[in-house]
Amino acid sequence: MNNIKILIVDDIKENLYSLELLLEDDEMEIITAESGQEALEKTLDHDFFLILLDVQMPGMNGYETAELLRGNSKTKNIPIIFITANNREDQLFKGYDAGAVDYIIKPIAPQILRSKINMFKTFYKEHHELVKKTNELNNFIAELEELQSELEEKNEQLKILSILDGLTGIYNRRYFDGALVSEWNRAVRNGKPLTLIMSDIDYFKDYNDLYGHLAGDRCLQQISKIFKQTFKRKIDKVARYGGEEFIAILPETDSQGAEQIAEKLQETIRGEKIKHEKSGFEEILTVSLGICSVVAESDMSHLTFLESVDRALYSAKKNGRNRWERIEYTEPIHV
Repeated sequence: MNNIKILIVDDIKENLYSLELLLEDDEMEIITAESGQEALEKTLDHDFFLILLDVQMPGMNGYETAELLRGNSKTKNIPIIFITANNREDQLFKGYDAGAVDYIIKPIAPQILRSKINMFKTFYKEHHELVKKTNELNNFIAELEELQSELEEKNEQLKILSILDGLTGIYNRRYFDGALVSEWNRAVRNGKPLTLIMSDIDYFKDYNDLYGHLAGDRCLQQISKIFKQTFKRKIDKVARYGGEEFIAILPETDSQGAEQIAEKLQETIRGEKIKHEKSGFEEILTVSLGICSVVAESDMSHLTFLESVDRALYSAKKNGRNRWERIEYTEPIHV
């Protein structure tokens, strides 16, 4: 901390000089003023921890000066000690009303003066240190809030990344598993149909072998984009189920609606005319689809629902590919 400053105001130069000698201190800078007006001007250029103000001065007396200091936002909190030879009670109260915090009665007792000034000096230092610590704390809190905001943003990004497939940008298997449970439970409650459509790119291993894995990745990205454009309702959810398999959850969609969507999806993919010389279908890439729709009930299982659509896809592939097959929700037969 730089030297703290005290302002002494007295219209008599000898008094100012005596007080300066009396208060000489290495850690305190003494500023003087010979009138109330000059005192007000000094406060514009300096910050004071204390003002010693003579009451009896020509022109603007100490009371008037104190009232003006109290009316200024910059100086209203500076402690003022009046110096006066008048110790009448009514004059003392007048000084307190004007804004004084204490009085020193003339003739001045040096020990009392130094004691009072040291007390205010200590208060000022403690206040200054408290302000410093408060500012440091506020800065620390601001930094913590900024870090918290960054952490929340990172966590949100991680949350998004954790549910998205890194290659295609659509939902991944992890997200699909949770979403299926949620949509199944909702369908049980509202009694509305629920549909799954599962797809598999025909002869995709041959595609990778023929064109390379980078081309295979681009193909998967292109197919996933078509899926997103086809299943565009907010309640629809499309995921990469694994490898070249994709799956869509279609709430409030019955079998008739599912068949129409499947037809549209296959037509769109065929219309892209993605070259596939080993596809067996006009040398373009095609997909096989499995469909299962159900009005879910509490004694049914979402896992059986998933197994049913998987069997529908298997049937489509077994029966020649480049087609869709639909089966009813059925419990698997375990041999």
